Amino acid sequence: MRIEFLGTGGAIPTPRPGCHCRVCEPARRYGVPHARMGPSLFVHGPDVLIDTPEESRLQLNRAGIDHVTAVLYSHWHPDHTMGRRVWETMNMDWRGWPQAPKTVQVYLPEQVAKDFEERLGLGEHFAFMRSHGTVDIHVIPEGESITVGDVRITPIPLAESYVYAFLFEEGNTRVLIAMDELFGWTPPAELTGVDLAILPTGVFEFDFFTGERRIPKEHPVLASEATFRQTLEMVRALRPRRLIFTHIEEPDGNTVEDLERIAHALWQREGWDISFAYDTMMVSDIDGRH
Repeated sequence: MRIEFLGTGGAIPTPRPGCHCRVCEPARRYGVPHARMGPSLFVHGPDVLIDTPEESRLQLNRAGIDHVTAVLYSHWHPDHTMGRRVWETMNMDWRGWPQAPKTVQVYLPEQVAKDFEERLGLGEHFAFMRSHGTVDIHVIPEGESITVGDVRITPIPLAESYVYAFLFEEGNTRVLIAMDELFGWTPPAELTGVDLAILPTGVFEFDFFTGERRIPKEHPVLASEATFRQTLEMVRALRPRRLIFTHIEEPDGNTVEDLERIAHALWQREGWDISFAYDTMMVSDIDGRH
């Protein structure tokens, strides 16, 4: 397995239109690694995509990905699903007759499948694409796994009932990928010591270095989103061999240089093999033995 980060932004990618802050201006001027598209990654080998943000078509083109065997959806939120029309543009046979579309296998954890029927017209749109042969839809029952190529993939329920992480297993290698929404989660013991954990960063309630409060304690976001400090506690429980943070939100105000300093400080303090992802980042040494 090799993992490519197609988009490492969050609900508010970088640069945000109309914003000229210290995060957005370098992103606008220099592009990657400062610029971040919406959250998505691709697992080479089984050729599995996770989530389709608005920029999914652009991401696949940028990465030169010509074939997707399967796509997993972690949850229904728009920043993870609104690029779903990529399956029409990528797979439809627009000129042939009789038409011979390509078909991607769409895998939905059980609760995600239920939410797709109620949220954002997702169920209707996927039914439309299925009628044209561009997608085939499979529901993964709770507690079950799928196999794509030589890789076993298991949805992992998180504390919020609508969202899942995914455990990828190939031989003795285990990779945990959580795209978003770790609020209230306690990692189960069976995930301890995974070779690689990919986790959402969480919101920065406090400045990492000064401790200054960034988000007012009354702000409703703190009642629904995991903070960076809370996420670090989850990492201490997981004890992964390697850690990569993604889903990096523009409003948190952290530049690429800020994140590098934070990673270095955590390496010194905790001894972690840690980095913050950037768009186009490729990870091939998954077992952590560099």
